Amino acid sequence: MIRKLKLLFEMIKFEHTIFALPFAYLGMILGARGFPDLTTFLLITLAMIGARTYAMALNRLLDLDIDKKNPRTKDRALPKKTVTKTEAVLLTVSALLLFFAAVYLLPPLCLKLWPAVIIPMTCYSLAKRFTWLCHFLLGMCLGMAPLGSWIAVTDSMPNTGIYLLGLAVMFWTTGFDIIYSCQDHAFDRKEDLHSAPVRFGIRTSLYITKLLHALTIILLICCGISFSLGMIYYLGIAVVAIFLVYENTIISEKDMSRVNAAFFTANGFVSIIAFIFALISVYF
Repeated sequence: MIRKLKLLFEMIKFEHTIFALPFAYLGMILGARGFPDLTTFLLITLAMIGARTYAMALNRLLDLDIDKKNPRTKDRALPKKTVTKTEAVLLTVSALLLFFAAVYLLPPLCLKLWPAVIIPMTCYSLAKRFTWLCHFLLGMCLGMAPLGSWIAVTDSMPNTGIYLLGLAVMFWTTGFDIIYSCQDHAFDRKEDLHSAPVRFGIRTSLYITKLLHALTIILLICCGISFSLGMIYYLGIAVVAIFLVYENTIISEKDMSRVNAAFFTANGFVSIIAFIFALISVYF
């Protein structure tokens, strides 16, 4: 059982929840002007885990035929059959039920707005079959995290500052997803799949990523201004900017060998640092 759970968590890259959770918590503390009660905190966490697990498990199921052909992904759990389709479907349904259970126990507005979360997450897995804008759809999915957590603690629609934060997360996510997709440029072109690298080439796509990440920093600064956050917050954003510069300088059209360092290491630090410095700024 433990081995099977490890395989399932590995299949959905459960540890990557760290990318989205800190920004969800950032929306939460801005809405509550600090930490909310423990029950709300746990429900927001469970809703986030449920939504992301649903999206990733569904993605693995819908992309199974593609993953079997792709040299980079052919050794994943579903193509290798170390996880069965039935087990993946059960995980997908269970994650969706976890999301609905958490949302049901949160304020009423969360329950009314659940389609705004689940529909884009459902569509994302199919988007690359039709449009290179699939990266922006993924960005929108993660960008909704701080908006959803704001609603969970305030039971009201987000204000301007939270929308700015959501856009920052969206552009940040879109940028690193474009970097990640550069690895599959040749395969996607061969299989008639759509991505920014297929549409514009790797070099131009990396320039697009730099622009998106520059916009991310600008929007994070604007968010801080909107909430009158102090210098500690802006110091944190400066550190975030350093990590984004690092992420964009270690990747080039001729050298994609450090994609994992850019995608996993740098991005993990980006979200955590932004949350920690914002938290300190809210309290002090």
